[in-house]
Amino acid sequence: MEIRVLRYFLEIAREGNMTRAAESLHVSQPSLSKEMKALETELGQKLFHRNRGGLKLTDAGMLLRQRTEDIIDMVDKTAAEFGALDEINGGDIYIGCAESEQICHLARVIGAFKEKYPLIRYHLSSGNTEQVAEKLDKGLLDLAFIVEPPDLSKYNYIEIPGADVWGVVMRRDSPLACKKSIRPDDLYGLPLICSGQAMRVDIPRWCGEKADMLNFSGTVNLCYNGAIFVKEGLGYLLTFDGLVNTEKSGGLCFRPLEPSLETKMYIIWKKYQMFTPIAELLLKDLKNYFS
Repeated sequence: MEIRVLRYFLEIAREGNMTRAAESLHVSQPSLSKEMKALETELGQKLFHRNRGGLKLTDAGMLLRQRTEDIIDMVDKTAAEFGALDEINGGDIYIGCAESEQICHLARVIGAFKEKYPLIRYHLSSGNTEQVAEKLDKGLLDLAFIVEPPDLSKYNYIEIPGADVWGVVMRRDSPLACKKSIRPDDLYGLPLICSGQAMRVDIPRWCGEKADMLNFSGTVNLCYNGAIFVKEGLGYLLTFDGLVNTEKSGGLCFRPLEPSLETKMYIIWKKYQMFTPIAELLLKDLKNYFS
């Protein structure tokens, strides 16, 4: 499979139409169709369903699209890395971030870093620990900020001072809003919303076997979206303090958990990782900042 052909395939998948994709790629439609037929032959799988509305990916096509997006990201990142080998005044840095107020430390370091290297471009990719670690393992990220103890067999790390405090975001008219803190018993029978990672790791760490008695009605990756669901009366959001601006949210409030539950944050990178010069300089500044 050629990278050029994979880029063609990805553009067709995005457009859902061979003619529009050909126009976007500045190639003829017959040539593009021929390339896709050759790709299907090479893979031994049909990639598109063709109908009046255009093109729809088959199951094999959806799998190839997922893999192709990772491949193209890796190719583009590699090209950028080689292009930046002699460019110490700038370049691209790719960072994965779990949601946390502790990201303020990264913002401060990058702010000072840009004064020395004004041409740097930073690319933040948000997600839970599992998602950003997967991208780091694939080589799509230089560094990752995670809220879970790192796998020391795979990563080097920096522990960020301080910790995020867990609590519940709820409507101000909720009966629980009159409490100063929230215990496990207070949540029995209530529809709870949290991240999948919190449901598996953090909440059992807080309440042990009582976690089996809690009603998790939904999961979210972004607290902003979860807060909207809370505002609409769909449940109670378990999250870190500070991720939802309750003062501007129009009727929401935050109450900490009791006993207190805290989560540390870590910066991780792969062992024996080769960095671009600019990424290595940023890591050096991060180490100095937290030392």
